Amino acid sequence: MTIQDAQKRVDQWIRQYGVRYFNELTNLALLMEETGELARVVARQFGEQSAKSTESNSTLSDEMADVLFVLICLANQTGVDLESALEANLQKKSERDHTRHHNNPKLSAKKP
Repeated sequence: MTIQDAQKRVDQWIRQYGVRYFNELTNLALLMEETGELARVVARQFGEQSAKSTESNSTLSDEMADVLFVLICLANQTGVDLESALEANLQKKSERDHTRHHNNPKLSAKKP
């Protein structure tokens, strides 16, 4: 699925099941909420924190998909073509950072 396909499918889903898009501020708040849920999973899977017995078994992929879904909603309702935006962003990063990370001693140094 392309990013444009994803934007179309989310829009179809919203129209079929969601009635309408939440407003932009609500979706921004939801994006922050979903990002927090993703952070919780990452902290428990890859960090030092252990899960509480009362926590649900959220998966990394499901939480990432939740973040992506809300981001796509925001893009759709604000007229952003995410595929074009990502292409432009990668081009910008390539021009700006083509040697930056190779010259960063923090990235080449091996951690003990």
